[in-house]
Amino acid sequence: MNINGYKWEKGHLKIATDVRNALLNGDAVVALESTIISHGMPYPQNLHTAKEVEAIIRENGTIPATIAILDGVPCIGLSNEELEKLAKLGTKAQKTARRDIAHVVAICGNGATTVSATMFFASMVGIPIFVTGGIGGVHRYGEQTMDISSDLTELGKTPVAVISAGIKSILDITKTLEYLETQGVTVGAYKTNEFPAFFTESSGCEVSCRLDTPEECARLINANLTFRLGTGTLIAVPIPKEHSASGNLIEVATQKALKEARDKNVVGNSATPFLLARVNELTEGASLAANIALVKNNALIGAQIAVSLAKLRHTSFTRRSAL
Repeated sequence: MNINGYKWEKGHLKIATDVRNALLNGDAVVALESTIISHGMPYPQNLHTAKEVEAIIRENGTIPATIAILDGVPCIGLSNEELEKLAKLGTKAQKTARRDIAHVVAICGNGATTVSATMFFASMVGIPIFVTGGIGGVHRYGEQTMDISSDLTELGKTPVAVISAGIKSILDITKTLEYLETQGVTVGAYKTNEFPAFFTESSGCEVSCRLDTPEECARLINANLTFRLGTGTLIAVPIPKEHSASGNLIEVATQKALKEARDKNVVGNSATPFLLARVNELTEGASLAANIALVKNNALIGAQIAVSLAKLRHTSFTRRSAL
């Protein structure tokens, strides 16, 4: 069976039946990462959140495809049992970026996919839209450490649209946007002229591409795919006003967490989970509550965009067929 030019073989890649059927029919599908389940929050809150996010996507006419590697097999779409397995594994599952895929598969391990790995698998099977909380980026003091997330280079070479609440606020947002420009990635903001800052609506950084409706987002994504630009698209959706945490509170906690990370020499893959967990502790749970709220909001907007994109591509196909 061929999906997006990729020959699917049992045992090599597992695609959930509803995801496979939707892709073959050209229906709307939204990819979801799995590190938010394994490393983002404890069990059973992680399982409840994952199911709620998938439900939001389904309720808005789209098929969710949570991506993970289980027992060495990349899975595109998880069953309830597989979701629960991953949730219970928690941090025992390896945080899996693109560089880690071959290793996790080779050892028949369990891997929770980050943004870069999720984009890779989504593109492989032809899922054009991926919803997450926030992407990685250039770490603060990145000019000294060269700590730059592989999410950014993935966006520069993988044609998947990422719907997020922006860049995690523990990172250097200005430098990250500069890096994305260098990578040729179109960065849009939803219903605002200013790039959101994950936990808060504003980062102080303006964007040149404002998108006010799901249809406008779909046209942007479709244009990127039509011209085969070869890059991803980042659409940043501000956290809802009622869930926006105090910017000053988050920033004070972030600065403290960054200092602790430097003092403890927490670097690489361990840095982001440590910082997010510490900021949550320092804000007494406010940052985690905001994180869950923004992920659900992103799922809603992402599903609406996916439906609009599927309709647009169906219409374009019908017109070409009629010529």
